[in-house]
Amino acid sequence: MSSSPSFLEPPPEHSGARTALAVGAIIALIAANIYLYVQVDHLRTDMATVRSTVMSLRDATQVNSASQSRHIDTLKQELDSARNQARSLSSQARAEATARAEELAKELQAEQAKAAEEISGVKQASEAASANLTAKIGDVSSDVGTVKTQLGSTQVELQKTVAQLKSVQGDLGVQSGLIATNGQELSALRRLGERNYFEFKLGRTKQRQRVGDISLLLKRADPKRNQFTIEVMADDKLTEKRDKNVNEPVQFYTSKAKQPYELVVNQVQKDLIVGYLATPKEQTAR
Repeated sequence: MSSSPSFLEPPPEHSGARTALAVGAIIALIAANIYLYVQVDHLRTDMATVRSTVMSLRDATQVNSASQSRHIDTLKQELDSARNQARSLSSQARAEATARAEELAKELQAEQAKAAEEISGVKQASEAASANLTAKIGDVSSDVGTVKTQLGSTQVELQKTVAQLKSVQGDLGVQSGLIATNGQELSALRRLGERNYFEFKLGRTKQRQRVGDISLLLKRADPKRNQFTIEVMADDKLTEKRDKNVNEPVQFYTSKAKQPYELVVNQVQKDLIVGYLATPKEQTAR
């Protein structure tokens, strides 16, 4: 079956440069996402550590506070008892009881000061841990903002690249999807996720080469005219595609899909063609 092939103009030189920028931006975005994942993982670890530290400090403080509270209550009782005894004793005994009461009062004051100091220390440790965690959350939030900015830039570059791709009519008269003229543009098509793509380098051999779920055999390659002839084996049926042009969608149907498969050859060299096979995502019987 032969028809007048659609011919694509060679892409402008700056097209590849813009596509390279888009691919570079995608790589940078992947790296940024990995960095952000590591930062968030560190933040989770730090949060768990802070929680554990605060819990330990709180538990220790509660134990110490209970022990100190009991000790202080005992000292108060002893102090009250000593003061009461001092009132009913002789002068010498009263002096000894008073001295004991003053000693207990000083010990009580020291215990209260110690308890206050420990509570203050726990509060300062908790505040320091919270401040450190807040700072790290701020750093991660800043990183999230940077990644969002990079994502927006990447999407813009990808849209520019896709806008430069062309859609033409295939050799079966069916309107083709977007056509990639080089590997970088093919990467952009893969990012869109509309079809499956299988790259190939096909030389002149006696054996057919498997590409996706079909087999190909190169019959002729004419680099001067940028034309080639190829045999396609699909569903155990052999089809020859004669004198096809570079970047021309070579179309054929299989029993697995309602939409046609498409072969696009981007380079024709001596006894070698380079291109890709695009197949529909949905594989259902026609």
